[in-house]
Amino acid sequence: MKKEEIREMSTADLRDRLEQMEKEYMQTRINHAVSPLDNPAKITADRRMIARVKTELRQRELNNK
Repeated sequence: MKKEEIREMSTADLRDRLEQMEKEYMQTRINHAVSPLDNPAKITADRRMIARVKTELRQRELNNK
């Protein structure tokens, strides 16, 4: 998902997507602790994508005040 795609999504969709992404991220970390992943860089990519979504949500929150 690119920055432009994140900006086009509604706030409710972003919140739902964020919740789903955080669950997937935690599951990936647990799986990696048990047995190594084929692509451990996915953990970093997931964490950064979560941060992008949180940043967009925060910007919208500040702009509405």
